[in-house]
Amino acid sequence: MTKIRRTSRTARVLLSAAVAGGLLSGCAQAGPAPAATGTVMPPASAGSTPAPAPKAGTLLVSDFGADTVTFVDPARGATGSVRVGTAPYGLAVGEDGRAWVATAEGVAVVDTAARERLALVPYRTDTGPVTTGEYRGGGMGIALSPDGKRVYVGVNVPGGNGTLEVIDTASVEVVDVVEVGRRPFDVDVSRDGSAVYATNHDSFDVTVVDAGSLDARRVEVAPYGTGGGLGSWLKPHYAAVRPSDGKLLLPFEGERLAVVDPATGKVGIEEMTANTHQHGATVTPDGTLFAVGTGPIDPSVDRGPSLTVRSPGGVERVYPLDGPHEDVAVSEDGRTAYVTGGFTRDGYWDGISVVDLASGEVKRLAAGSRPLGVVVLRLPESR
Repeated sequence: MTKIRRTSRTARVLLSAAVAGGLLSGCAQAGPAPAATGTVMPPASAGSTPAPAPKAGTLLVSDFGADTVTFVDPARGATGSVRVGTAPYGLAVGEDGRAWVATAEGVAVVDTAARERLALVPYRTDTGPVTTGEYRGGGMGIALSPDGKRVYVGVNVPGGNGTLEVIDTASVEVVDVVEVGRRPFDVDVSRDGSAVYATNHDSFDVTVVDAGSLDARRVEVAPYGTGGGLGSWLKPHYAAVRPSDGKLLLPFEGERLAVVDPATGKVGIEEMTANTHQHGATVTPDGTLFAVGTGPIDPSVDRGPSLTVRSPGGVERVYPLDGPHEDVAVSEDGRTAYVTGGFTRDGYWDGISVVDLASGEVKRLAAGSRPLGVVVLRLPESR
């Protein structure tokens, strides 16, 4: 069922042409993050000696506010960092323990056991000068193929269409480049590895790429329409591949879940309940969807930051969060969610919210510098 008020939301969140020209993105502008109301756990000092290899359950976050990735013990905070490159965004970790990190300069390869950068793979795409900030050029979303042989990274080209660059993990070099849409926030791969999906924020679409032929086609995903153009707030951000049928799940505004069939290009809409601007999304093997709410577009009618946990049957539980957040990962036992406080807009904070999914308790853990991407590391024997 569609709420009547959703029609008015589209009207009130379109920016004027003058403002749109300055912002270019249309994501919600947040104010300073409010003071923490949960438990704050101070960061642990990494010290000057090499840290031990990470244990199972250690988090790895990309520090968009620095040039590092940070290892985080969920119980006590940061345990060390590794320099990777300017303004790291997304990251992915393979079965071999190597992390692939999308930075403004190239894709960094990190040995998570030794805690050292092994390589920096430069992009073939010309993204202009290396800069920082929300609109910087370079890598954004990133994903590994299921067999670990390919890395796919969405590369933002300021002012134009982005690309999907394909890295061979054996030779550690870019082997192919495919044009996609504007600002590829997220990259996902089908469970069988046959298709790659780039979610393009500024062109209201997902580019579906055949992993074998590299043929690409555009699927528009715009449940609120595209009338605002670059000035619209209502654009896709992150997607998750549903395990049961391979469809893509893209949350919008805590109101609408776009369900995309990448084979046919058909987009279905399901109702959501959080009523908040949504960014990060992930799905667990049982089909449970986690969606990060960054906060209201219009504080007079919209709700604050939150984490939505949606069952495969569509039942939702919404956990309020303190301040904007960006992305989410889930512990291997499915009991805890880790939500990064970095955020791509202003209002971010340097830490992670640790959400106990049974009790609803939320603890704020100081860690990293404007952390965006997050993954949970596993022990080598469990890889």
